[in-house]
Amino acid sequence: MQASPQQRAADHRPYFFLSYAHTPRDGAGGPDPDMWVERLFRDLCGHVLAMTDLPAGAPPGFIDREIRSGEGWSERLGEVLSTCRVFVPLFSPRYFASEMCGKEWYAFAQRVIYQQAKSNNPSDAIVPALWVPVPPQQLPGPAERLQFNHRDFGDRYVTDGLYGLIKLRIFAEEYERAVYELAKRIVSVADTAAVGPGRPLDYRQVPSAFGVNGGPRPMQVTVAAPTRHDLPEGRTPHYYGGTAQDWNPYHPDSVRPLAYVARDLVRSLNYQADIMSFDDVAVPHDGKQAPTRPEILLVDRWALHDEEQRERLAAFDAEHRPWVSVVVPWNREDQQSRAAETELGEQLERTMPRKMGQGRAACRAAAKGVPSMEAFGQILPQVVEAAAQQYLRHAAVYPPAGGSHTERPRLRGPMAAEYATTHYIPETHDLAPDAEDTDDRTS
Repeated sequence: MQASPQQRAADHRPYFFLSYAHTPRDGAGGPDPDMWVERLFRDLCGHVLAMTDLPAGAPPGFIDREIRSGEGWSERLGEVLSTCRVFVPLFSPRYFASEMCGKEWYAFAQRVIYQQAKSNNPSDAIVPALWVPVPPQQLPGPAERLQFNHRDFGDRYVTDGLYGLIKLRIFAEEYERAVYELAKRIVSVADTAAVGPGRPLDYRQVPSAFGVNGGPRPMQVTVAAPTRHDLPEGRTPHYYGGTAQDWNPYHPDSVRPLAYVARDLVRSLNYQADIMSFDDVAVPHDGKQAPTRPEILLVDRWALHDEEQRERLAAFDAEHRPWVSVVVPWNREDQQSRAAETELGEQLERTMPRKMGQGRAACRAAAKGVPSMEAFGQILPQVVEAAAQQYLRHAAVYPPAGGSHTERPRLRGPMAAEYATTHYIPETHDLAPDAEDTDDRTS
């Protein structure tokens, strides 16, 4: 939705946050290698000021070089990332290897996801810029999914990036054009996306949007919830749709089904997420079957009123599936759920006792109940990471043929390539039985 002139005049938030990877100095006392990034930032600020009606003193942009000595670094970053209108990542190989840059990306991306959940209007307020060109196959999932045509800024920009243009005088005109076009795009996206401010995140606890090395990893989002056609007697239909995947427990704060919000949040962590109904899950199956992917199971406690669903959830819980993390969303504004909270909670404890007590503190908290969309977004990354780690511990490994132990065992399945480059696969006897299922660490 286009912001009105009155709204723009009253909005003094920075138009953009410039996210970049810090380049280490080449020896003690050498020149500042990031001075060229600062020049780009100043040039962008000048154009944005000229293109907008920002009043005197209102910052057109933000770069972390502006954080003053003695100022809380993580607090300041969290504050600006919760208010800036557009996120501008400077693509480079170093950028996608930086955990700090990945944290900045995720902190902003989750704001966009929440806005879409509240309005159901798709918007993307991330405007990427090429500092050093990066081959498409090296882009993590969140960057690869951006719909952005860099050629609008010039062919030389695409081949050399802003760093090449700014360093070579013969490309001065190409640099000026690229920066001008980038500034125009920032202003246009800021006005059309109109991403509202959010609550500052604890930057130290924010996950990275780039995950680990390798391509997007698979993750299953499964929903156990009634449809509007099979609700318990007297249950309001406002939170339900034609399928389990349409369940929207945070109505009216959110107008999107929770499964799709969860999918977008999982994708922003560099996973490839699929959604399915618990009705389509084969239960029970051979408990010795190796997992194919980690899973997040979203459970509506009202589903326990259905005897068949309750039996299927109990059978699911009886199997040893530590790579499946249970999240139980409920809405503190839902009067029916609040009135029945004790009864529904006790019923879930009886039905799924293993899942209710499994895993880290964050996983147990998620299984006890997540009362708001904001709390859901805060806890989901921790639950996703726990499920992924448990999957990697329990997925089948295959020693080399012939009994030789000169090579590491191999993991098969969708996550094999990613896992092989980032983890050591221990022999079976290296892990104490179920020791990992009681890990209370929050990292």
